[in-house]
Amino acid sequence: MKSFSNFLASLRLERGLAENTAKAYAVDVGHLLSFCGERGKDPAELDQFDLMELIGMLADMGVSPRSRARFLAGIRSFYKFLRQEGVIEEDPTALLETPRLPRELPDVLTVEEIDAMISAIDWQKPEALRNNAIIETLYGCGLRVSELVGLRISRLYLDEGYLMVRGKGGKERIVPISPVADTLIREYMEQRAQGPVKQGNHDILFLNRRGTQMTRVMVFYIVRDLAAAAGLAKKVSPHTLRHSFATHLLEGGANLRAIQEMLGHESIATTEIYIHLDRRRLRSELLTHHPHFKEI
Repeated sequence: MKSFSNFLASLRLERGLAENTAKAYAVDVGHLLSFCGERGKDPAELDQFDLMELIGMLADMGVSPRSRARFLAGIRSFYKFLRQEGVIEEDPTALLETPRLPRELPDVLTVEEIDAMISAIDWQKPEALRNNAIIETLYGCGLRVSELVGLRISRLYLDEGYLMVRGKGGKERIVPISPVADTLIREYMEQRAQGPVKQGNHDILFLNRRGTQMTRVMVFYIVRDLAAAAGLAKKVSPHTLRHSFATHLLEGGANLRAIQEMLGHESIATTEIYIHLDRRRLRSELLTHHPHFKEI
């Protein structure tokens, strides 16, 4: 289908979506086209009620509200493209309701738990300094794992105390860097200069043993293994360190708007989840220490 191939091209070339998001949208529209084939209709012929039936089918199949909401975002993007191209006059997704998502509060580590992970680093291994710098940069700057592996040396402004990060949708933002992360990055860069660097990777900060850019999966394993070595019972990922960064800032009195800017959240509503985390912590403190809040 020509409209589908043109849509995919627009995702990559014009809208600048992250590769994973573009792939997800392609899969979503692929499911839509399968539905159209079963109904003997073109996507341009579907109306609001056809799409409500499709989303209802997903619910009946046990697809979670979050996955259904993501699917709806994909086909909304497709129909927006069709309207812009003049293929349709009315957008059949305009009146569709997004499935309500349960508010999930992410796991957060205490400062002591993060320190325990750092203490679990095996300094007999050559990658110890790099891994220490990775943990401190994730926690000290609140980066997404994709932002961490994409960090470029040319975008580090250590003397000024910040770095430039390319976030979702290719948007860049300035992120202050903690003194601890600053020191470790400087030490790691000295060590990095002594190792192999493959062609095309000279500007990439964090490298694997072969001298090429690290993958997100590699960073996930580093964080997971350090959490296990520290004896943490929680399920810990790089994103857990990002959540911890935001939560500890809020607990320390940081302004929510400032946290939003540092995290690169487009909407303040996304950042407000940390208010709920802080309230949960406060209630836990009351239940533990206040005599009238003791659980019977």
